[in-house]
Amino acid sequence: DLLHERGIDVSHEAVRFWWHRFGPVFAAEIRKRRIEGMRSSQWRRHPGEMVVKINGERHYLWRAVDHEGEALESFVTKTRDKKAALKFLRKSMKRYGRPDTIVTDRLRSYGA
Repeated sequence: DLLHERGIDVSHEAVRFWWHRFGPVFAAEIRKRRIEGMRSSQWRRHPGEMVVKINGERHYLWRAVDHEGEALESFVTKTRDKKAALKFLRKSMKRYGRPDTIVTDRLRSYGA
């Protein structure tokens, strides 16, 4: 619309091409800046888990949520044990750094 107001005619196909070409670059830059900011901040993380059914089978969805409520990381496993929890936490810390605090709702499964 902005280009059309200035007398420049752009087709939808050109916009789609630009989006596919430059969209991932912009998204990666935004994600990179956000992750760098979280590494140096005092943000808290809330791990959570829920049961989901995939193709009729029970799986467990592990999620790390920041204090703003945005999901940082998600991980699906077939088991709900110490090994799965540690794998999820390692994956989360590798990507987002070590958290200062982890806030849980004190479920039995978090004891591990």
